[in-house]
Amino acid sequence: MVATTRPETIMGDTAMCINPNDPKNQHLKGKKVIVPLVNRVIPVIEDDYVDIEFGTGCLKVTPAHDVNDYMLGEKYNLPSIDIFNDNGTLSEAAGLYVGQDRFDVRKQIEKDLEAAGLLEKVEAYTNKVGYSERTNVVIEPKLSMQWFLKMEHMAQIALEPVMNDDIKFYPPKYKNTYRHWMENIKDWCISRQLWWGHRIPAYFLPEGGYVVAVTEEEALKKAQEKTGNPALTMADLRQDEDCLDTWFSSWLWPISLFDGINNPGNEEIKYYYPTSDLVTGPDIIFFWVARMIMAGYEYEGKMPFKNVYFTGIVRDKIGRKMSKSLGNSPDPLDLIAQYGADGVRMGMMLAAPAGNDILFDESLCEQGRNFNNKIWNAFRLIKGWEIDETASVPEASQKAIHWFESKQNEVAAEVADLFGKYRLSEALMAVYKLFWDEFSSWYLEMIKPAYGQPISRSVYSTTLCFFDNLLKLLHPFMPFITEELWQQMYEREEGESIMVQYFKLDTYVDVPYVRQFEVAKEVIANIRSIRLQKNIAQKEELELQILGTNPVAEFTAVIKKMANLSELTSVETKAEGAASFMVGTTEFAVPLENMIDVEAEIARMEAELKHKEGFLQGVMKKLSNEKFVNNAPAAVLDLERKKQADAESIIASLKESIAALRKQ
Repeated sequence: MVATTRPETIMGDTAMCINPNDPKNQHLKGKKVIVPLVNRVIPVIEDDYVDIEFGTGCLKVTPAHDVNDYMLGEKYNLPSIDIFNDNGTLSEAAGLYVGQDRFDVRKQIEKDLEAAGLLEKVEAYTNKVGYSERTNVVIEPKLSMQWFLKMEHMAQIALEPVMNDDIKFYPPKYKNTYRHWMENIKDWCISRQLWWGHRIPAYFLPEGGYVVAVTEEEALKKAQEKTGNPALTMADLRQDEDCLDTWFSSWLWPISLFDGINNPGNEEIKYYYPTSDLVTGPDIIFFWVARMIMAGYEYEGKMPFKNVYFTGIVRDKIGRKMSKSLGNSPDPLDLIAQYGADGVRMGMMLAAPAGNDILFDESLCEQGRNFNNKIWNAFRLIKGWEIDETASVPEASQKAIHWFESKQNEVAAEVADLFGKYRLSEALMAVYKLFWDEFSSWYLEMIKPAYGQPISRSVYSTTLCFFDNLLKLLHPFMPFITEELWQQMYEREEGESIMVQYFKLDTYVDVPYVRQFEVAKEVIANIRSIRLQKNIAQKEELELQILGTNPVAEFTAVIKKMANLSELTSVETKAEGAASFMVGTTEFAVPLENMIDVEAEIARMEAELKHKEGFLQGVMKKLSNEKFVNNAPAAVLDLERKKQADAESIIASLKESIAALRKQ
């Protein structure tokens, strides 16, 4: 008994297939069966392709109208009977229902099988059916005459260079996809039934056979020679109406770009080929990338490019690929109108690690627009300052300049390294943080003159130089705003552009200074947190006490300005009721005197104390577990012990502060 979803193809069946390991169908081995209605005797073949658990385990094989059946037909040398005309009606080869539409036959054959007593049952079944995206008509697999290119040799010459990293893939995980395609390659069907494209240069002869030629004149000459008939004319020849697969012309792109096919060995192809980088999507690794590599080695004897960078595929929020039919693809022009071209570019690139798909969300573009605004506002702030040609450079500005120069050099080196590794989204994030966090939030605040006061010419010029460097770092990611602001920074010559400017920063980085400055930033951040927690206005000057040696003495001027402090003093004992915090192993304290609500502050600190004691209890439970201590890596144990020490220090400080407040 055979189950099928395609009864209209019964007339094309040329075998029945069973799985040789199927116990329920062992009695059919070596037998023959009769095709219903047409009474054709066909063999029972055996193949592991048949799923034992699916249906009856008996598969009707129709090589002319099913891709998988065709493979079985090739494997077992079965005849292929094409029972369909090109318009979807049954052909003379079917023997029955000739001229009727395939779907009408599906209904009629069900009735005829039942009338003949050959129908066991009919049941509803959900099946995957391919539809044409242009006509929305069910696709019918059908045998046809096509042109093929043998691919075994092509795959061999293209596999090794990628596996050996002569051609590098970024990310390298796609080498596995590439290898799978190359090791399981099939001959390439290069003909397409289209009305546009490169027409296949094959000409059929009147008595059978064909010739292949570049021009009609060459085709006629070859035809006359092949047939031995000098009287042949072009009217006697018929050029194949099919076109070449679009990838058949695209695979020559690195060569044809420099006219290397029509003009081999010309100066351009000798100079530019092979190219450096190919940027493309992973969904066309086989269709385009692999075939360009094949063509490069076959026709030029060397690789077409040295590196391949695979971008991610943009999908919607729920992971579906963008498509017109789903209506889930936003109009890029609408996005650009709302967020700006650079906003859209930057938002997409931040969310696009190499080779990973991007789940598109407009909030990404909004983030990009906000960053554009940040850049623009920073420029307006700098350009809005009044300049004093004679003013000296404040100490805080000196420290800020020395720090930021090293910081930008450090990040520029990191960005260059990330570019070399094709980690573009990480490179953008590094520049993003440099501009937003370090330049805007710290550097500009450190050098900013008091309200209504001018800025030193020296500091102003250095700041513009830093801004120029930042624009150049950002330009590959955000070309429009960086070009616009670069043009406005100074008076430019006609035709000058940021995109052709030489850019190389000093490699010197004062690493100890940069690291020490991070400690100063942490001190400032803690003082600001105290202001926020205690509701103390920024205009109120505070005092900072350092218990023991001051680790940030170098940055006293910066800390005083950024935290609005009257003084920093080293003390043996902090003031009673002072709010304290730890940075590293050093305790800092801010005397509060009558600036806070004592009862509210005690309540807040007791809640924090309870939380820290609970945290410490969890850490101690781990460290008292003999199994954990004996099996955990040394680094993990060190981390847990550090957590214990930090928690104990904070708890002691909180208890001391609470006790001091209760004395008030």
